Amino acid sequence: MATTDRQATTLALAHALSAAERGLAVIPLSRTKLPALRSPHRDADSPTTSCHGECGAFGHGVYDASTDPVRIRELFAAAPWATGYGIACGLPPHHLIGVDLDTKSGTDSSAALRELALRHLFTIPDTVVVLTPSGGRHLWLTGPPDAAVPNSAGRLAPGIDIRGAGGYLVGPGSRTDHGTYTTAPGTAHLAPAACPPALLRLLLPPPRPTHPATHPSAGDQGQGLVQFVLAAHEGQRNTRLFWAACRAYENGIGPALVAPLVDAALNTGLTEREARATIASAARMSGRRP
Repeated sequence: MATTDRQATTLALAHALSAAERGLAVIPLSRTKLPALRSPHRDADSPTTSCHGECGAFGHGVYDASTDPVRIRELFAAAPWATGYGIACGLPPHHLIGVDLDTKSGTDSSAALRELALRHLFTIPDTVVVLTPSGGRHLWLTGPPDAAVPNSAGRLAPGIDIRGAGGYLVGPGSRTDHGTYTTAPGTAHLAPAACPPALLRLLLPPPRPTHPATHPSAGDQGQGLVQFVLAAHEGQRNTRLFWAACRAYENGIGPALVAPLVDAALNTGLTEREARATIASAARMSGRRP
């Protein structure tokens, strides 16, 4: 390993341990911002998609996240190529919510957030802000312990991604192929601020109806979600499928769209097992039975 990589790993571990002291659970990340440790089930004939670390091995992504310094050192020792760390969202004590203001989509995500704030009458409080190498910003907010905010991409507004339960944020000090993540000046000393209630309502899935709903036919809306999945490139397939399935279940057409979404996912290169597992996760996240 090159000296610079060893230095990056040492710095990443130091930053990760510092974050853990603040109650933030962390995992090692590679230069690609992905979890540094691969799944121990990747070579199995029938991959175990439901294992969240119960097997005792490392390599379960955000489910490996810990605030225990001994475990964190073990994770980094198992991934000496790691040059960054991820901070798990949705876990106690902070129940972190990440608002990712992207710049790569060609939209002004900061302006979109200001417009949402004006429309829904909330103010983004002073909080930790992390600057990304591409010029984006990650705002750190905290949520209540009884509210699981789902991950989403562009659902709130174009260019605004949300990192919630089951997701993670790249921690400041992490080095990637595109540069280093840094804390914005004047925010490093801050604690993550509480998410404004009006914004939290926008981030949470709609409440499950208490009376039997009449399911509309899939129609144009369902076809649009299927096309959204079909347009996925490698690296987007699971994310797009999960997003489309969430929207389908939220709008009462989830059961009717399972087969079309699976077919679309197969066309993008996912296996049927992967597709059905992703759709089932979306159903659970939306409070429905798959």
